[in-house]
Amino acid sequence: MYKIFTEFLQGKEKICVIQAENPDGDSLGSAIALDYLLEDKEVSLYCPVDVPKYLHYFADWSRVSNEFDWKADGYIIVDTAATVLLSKLLDDSAIKNRLYTAPVLVIDHHETPDDLDFPHEAIIETRPSCTEVIYRAAKDQGLKINQPAAEAIFQGLLSDTLGLTSANVTAETFEVAADLTRLGANISELEDRRREFMKKSPRILDYKADLIKRIEYSLDGELATVHIPWDDIREYSDEYNPNVLILEEMRLVEGVKVAVAVKTYPDGKVTGKIRCATNAAVADKIAGYFGGGGHPYAAGFRTYDTSYDEVVSELIKILPEVLNATI
Repeated sequence: MYKIFTEFLQGKEKICVIQAENPDGDSLGSAIALDYLLEDKEVSLYCPVDVPKYLHYFADWSRVSNEFDWKADGYIIVDTAATVLLSKLLDDSAIKNRLYTAPVLVIDHHETPDDLDFPHEAIIETRPSCTEVIYRAAKDQGLKINQPAAEAIFQGLLSDTLGLTSANVTAETFEVAADLTRLGANISELEDRRREFMKKSPRILDYKADLIKRIEYSLDGELATVHIPWDDIREYSDEYNPNVLILEEMRLVEGVKVAVAVKTYPDGKVTGKIRCATNAAVADKIAGYFGGGGHPYAAGFRTYDTSYDEVVSELIKILPEVLNATI
């Protein structure tokens, strides 16, 4: 399977690495890692939105551009194989045409089915992070993993496993972490860097207090939801992502099995981020109901022409059935 990776690279001088429009630590780490692994190529990193400030602890986050590279010989899409998460790209007819006509490789680690309808090759393997899939492909194909690449891979792994503590972490994950440490990635230094950028201004802390007061509980406290309207997004997102600010707090409330932060936009778009307790691995199934996807414990979705109240109503309707199906 990993041979696809090096076969795709053969004969190509310029590679563009694409993240979806919901960049996170794993997708960013994957893009930066590929930048360092492909030393003999000219690599550009593309994301249709700006890298959120909370991810600026990645040393090379600024390498990512929202200017599409039309001259690349091939495109590598990381951390998703879902059309819904690439809708911003595919809504641009010129970019869509480019992806239909140029060589494309998808590298992903989600269980969500690959529904991309343009021609592409894929390396999709269920692992704790996309960066781990990239690590395994690089090791298998004999690519040199230098220290910056090891750090980016490790940061992506730490991000998607909540610091190697999520339920999908296995003994193999720790073996990967050990090898990345031998390659020069220092987990203590990486965590110090992350914590420095996670610091909050007094204004943001006040906003977090306001969000906490807005949390709504349903289904005897098993479902926690919060609405993040456009005014909040516009005022606070550039400084701190409201989802990141509140979701973990919601998930840790006693009795809560599913926490959902719902953002609403002026154009009718609604996005949801889902986090689940360890006894309720259903985030991907809930997201799938709305056309999204992700992990059992962390997932997301996007829908249109609906409201926060309608989303909550649907969650109340489907959640008992989804939870009962896992018992």
